[in-house]
Amino acid sequence: MQDPHEIAAEAVAALAVIEDAALLEEVKARYLGKTGSITDLMKQLGKLDASERPVAGARINEAKQQVEAALTARREAIAASALARKLAAEALDVSLPGRGAGVGGLHPVTRTLARITELFHSIGFDVADGPEIETDHYNFTALNIPANHPARAMHDTFYVGTSDVLRTHTSPMQVRYLETHAAPAKVVVPGRVYRCDSDMTHTPMFHQVEGLWVDEDVTFAGLKGVLIEFMRAFFEQDELRARFRPSFFPFTEPSAEMDIGCVACGGSGCRVCSHTGWLEVLGCGMVHPNVLTPLGVDTEKHVGFAFGLGVERLAMLRYGVNDLRLFFENDLRFLAQFR
Repeated sequence: MQDPHEIAAEAVAALAVIEDAALLEEVKARYLGKTGSITDLMKQLGKLDASERPVAGARINEAKQQVEAALTARREAIAASALARKLAAEALDVSLPGRGAGVGGLHPVTRTLARITELFHSIGFDVADGPEIETDHYNFTALNIPANHPARAMHDTFYVGTSDVLRTHTSPMQVRYLETHAAPAKVVVPGRVYRCDSDMTHTPMFHQVEGLWVDEDVTFAGLKGVLIEFMRAFFEQDELRARFRPSFFPFTEPSAEMDIGCVACGGSGCRVCSHTGWLEVLGCGMVHPNVLTPLGVDTEKHVGFAFGLGVERLAMLRYGVNDLRLFFENDLRFLAQFR
C-alpha cells in the first residue's frame, strides 16, 4: 500500500497552485473521488491483516482530512479572489462628477397633435374627444354609410362583439358633438383610430383629427380658406400651394381631397411626392344633409363642412420621416432627435 501521507502531500501541492474552481473539482476527484487515490487506499484496507488495519485506517483518515482541509481553504481563496475582482470591476470613483439624469422629450406624434389643435383653437375651434370603442351606429350608420359599404367589411374594421367596433375614424364625433351642442358648432377632434392595415405608410393604429364647422354662412370657399391657411401655418410656408380634387365620402357632399405642394422639393418633383410635385394630405367636404337632419339641424338654415387629416402623415412630412413604423418602435436613437 502506498504511503497515505505521500499522497496527501502530493494533493496539497497540486491544490496550492490552482486558480480555477472547475479545475479544483477535477483535482478533488483525482484524490477523493470514487476512483481517487485516497479512496483506493480505503478499499485496500480489507486486504491487510486485522492487526494492521487500525493503524493504516488512522493514517488514511489523517491524509484524507489533510486533503479536505487544503481543498476547503483553496476553494475559499478562489471565491475570495473572484469577489475581489468583481468588486474592483464595479468600483465607483465617488470623486468623479455625476452623470446626471437623462432628459426625455415629447413624442413627435404628440408634438404634431398639439400643434394641430393649437392652430385650430387659435381660430375659435373647440377641442373634443370621444370613445375609441364605438357603436356601429355612430361609426357608420349615423354618418350615412350604408350597410353594404366596403368600410364595414371585416378586412377593414376591427369588430368588438357584434355591434361595436374600434373606431375607424374620429368622424363619429360629428354626430356625438351635435347631439349635445346646438348650431353654430365649431370643433376639432384628435384621437386614435384603428384599421386593418400595416406597411411603411400604414399602421393598425394611428391618429386622426376630425374638424367640423356648422353655421349659417359656412361655404366650400370657407372650407378651402381654413384648410389652406392651416397648412401654411403648420408647415410655416406662406406661399405653400394647394389644390382640391373631387372625391367621395358618404358623409359629405360635395367631397374633395386636398393636395399641397411638396414640402420637400417645393413642387419640383422628388421621391417624397413620387415626382408629381404634390402631396395628398386630407379629405374634406360639406356635411351631408342626411347626417345633420336626424340631429335636428335645420339644413335650410345651417350648413356645415368637415375634414379629416392623418396626424402621422403630417408628422412624417414636417420631420422628414420616411417610415411610419419608426413612430411606434420606441427606438431611443430615433426619439432622442425630438427632445
